[in-house]
Amino acid sequence: MHIVWLIVLGLVVGLIARLIVPGKQPMGWVATAVLGIVGSYVGGTVGSVVFPPHKFDIHPPIQHSFLGALVGAVLLLLIYKFATSRTKTL
Repeated sequence: MHIVWLIVLGLVVGLIARLIVPGKQPMGWVATAVLGIVGSYVGGTVGSVVFPPHKFDIHPPIQHSFLGALVGAVLLLLIYKFATSRTKTL
């Protein structure tokens, strides 16, 4: 049941993150779920560094809040968009 909950939560967080970040993201359902799952790990790790006791710790995403997962997913999506953007060079 834990795996199913993780996938559903990842899909919901990924969808909301894609709605928040402007522009088009060419991702399918599986990539959106993976974005949400990995984003929750990123959000949890960033939260463990920012909030007391300020130690670098990687937790499973189920131990963190929905907001932390959403922040992590948005950060990952922004990094993805920055890395894949095509800019004109002089």
